[in-house]
Amino acid sequence: MTVRFAVPADAAALVLLRAAMFAAMGQEVDDPAWRAAARAWFEVQLAGDGVLVAVVDLPGFGPVSSAMAVLERRAPSPTNPDGLAAHLSQVSTLREHRRRGHAGACVTALLAALDARGIVRTDLFATADGEALYLEQGFRPSPYPALRRDGGSS
Repeated sequence: MTVRFAVPADAAALVLLRAAMFAAMGQEVDDPAWRAAARAWFEVQLAGDGVLVAVVDLPGFGPVSSAMAVLERRAPSPTNPDGLAAHLSQVSTLREHRRRGHAGACVTALLAALDARGIVRTDLFATADGEALYLEQGFRPSPYPALRRDGGSS
């Protein structure tokens, strides 16, 4: 198993992994509009330094698993004086390659890269399937519940 960091040429594979993640969560993923937008987003973001995506590459197949961190510069706080933070998401493995440690390898590589950059706060939203992996990696429940407002809500 080879873990590496994604480059813009991996955008199409990352869209497939993103679709697999959303499908596993029960969402409809067939709309080509979001797929085209996601591919363009990955191509741009991976050319910069605000997003890191670790992937497991299998010879002759390409990326089969991923973990993504969007890097953020937040206002400094007592627990994060530099304000450097990351949001971990898109921990996804194609169905036929699951339960082989690929996602764990991606998360481990990604967290090591974040540590090397001095990022002390990493947040994520866990599914029931992924929670054990994140707890093994040192994540803990936050004392502050996540809330969400979708645009146009009142």
